[in-house]
Amino acid sequence: MDLHPFRLINPGLGGVNLEIKTRDLSLIAIFAALYAVLVFIFAPISFYTLQFRLAGVIRPGIAKKWTLAIGYALGVIIGNFFSPFAGIYELLFMPIMSFIAGIFGYLLAKKFNNNYFITGAVIATIIPLSVSWMLNQLFTLPIVATLPYLFISEQIICFIGAFIFKIIDMRFKWW
Repeated sequence: MDLHPFRLINPGLGGVNLEIKTRDLSLIAIFAALYAVLVFIFAPISFYTLQFRLAGVIRPGIAKKWTLAIGYALGVIIGNFFSPFAGIYELLFMPIMSFIAGIFGYLLAKKFNNNYFITGAVIATIIPLSVSWMLNQLFTLPIVATLPYLFISEQIICFIGAFIFKIIDMRFKWW
């Protein structure tokens, strides 16, 4: 028997099922915890101007379940508590942008059979733009100086993550 703690009905969202089941809540919690732990473990390279956030390898998984965008945003909040710049940008702006990136990634990937690579590419485009803007606001660093490196590093991380999820899919239905 599957309990339905949350049921959001919105047929106008292109046929996206907005129902959150108990299993989804478990996956959200696991996704958030895994993201936060990976940010913490790799903290020296997860922050600052030239960040290489290895935790991002799990983001392409959002291609299979939109609810994982919630887990991603929660993981960003928890992970960013360890940021040397923890404040409104790290604890509010970036989680919101992470959720938006995850939802856009899911919606676009849905048109391509829930493709991990599409989700990863979308997220790895929105997040560098957001981080570059944030760094500009915090430190007046020019966006053109930070965006190229962040864009390349995010694309690499998400490509690796998408590849890992494709390998996992060969043996397991994890979602």
